[in-house]
Amino acid sequence: MKINQLKKWFTVLTFAVSTLFVTSTAIAETNPYVLMQQASDKLFSDIKANQGKIKQNPDYLRTIVRNDLLPYVQVNYAGSLVLGSYFKSTTPEQRDKFFKAFGDFIEQAYAQVLTAYSSQQIQIEPAKEIGDKNLVNIRVNIMQTGGAAPIKLDFKWRKNSKTGEWQAYDMVAEGVSMVVTKQNEWSSILRQQGIDALTAQIQKTAAQPVTLSK
Repeated sequence: MKINQLKKWFTVLTFAVSTLFVTSTAIAETNPYVLMQQASDKLFSDIKANQGKIKQNPDYLRTIVRNDLLPYVQVNYAGSLVLGSYFKSTTPEQRDKFFKAFGDFIEQAYAQVLTAYSSQQIQIEPAKEIGDKNLVNIRVNIMQTGGAAPIKLDFKWRKNSKTGEWQAYDMVAEGVSMVVTKQNEWSSILRQQGIDALTAQIQKTAAQPVTLSK
């Protein structure tokens, strides 16, 4: 084989391998099972690595949640589900303030829940065929010691119809949906006082400090 032919063959091979790698990476980045594993690995490894900081300042868990978990969460979509039928009666400015407060609330709530994490083993269900689905539930089991049953968490993921990006929008703990729970809990405030009053209440809740479990 001549030198020029070798160079040409090598160039084609390099391009093919590069294309395959890029395609595989793109698939991985848009697969909710891969994203779930990535988020879980980063989140719990950072919690383990920063136990000293967390004991000195439990609110540091909020920083970990903000950096490791919230990028995978569709805060605005989850917030719109919580608002339900009241969404249409709000202004864009009111919704923006509500979504910001709701994002802060999720950050505080998840950080508080994670104070109970003590290096338990995390099991994520094996990946399933997605096909043309745009909604996927992924089961995560937090294994317990002493023969106790695992804590079952179901993360609901949604594919953005415009960007193709997958993000989580709800967590169902032992059959209880966070979105549905907050929708039921806050509907009376929305009905009686409106979204501004609800946003103010959520801001106060989100500002509460994280406290370590005893």
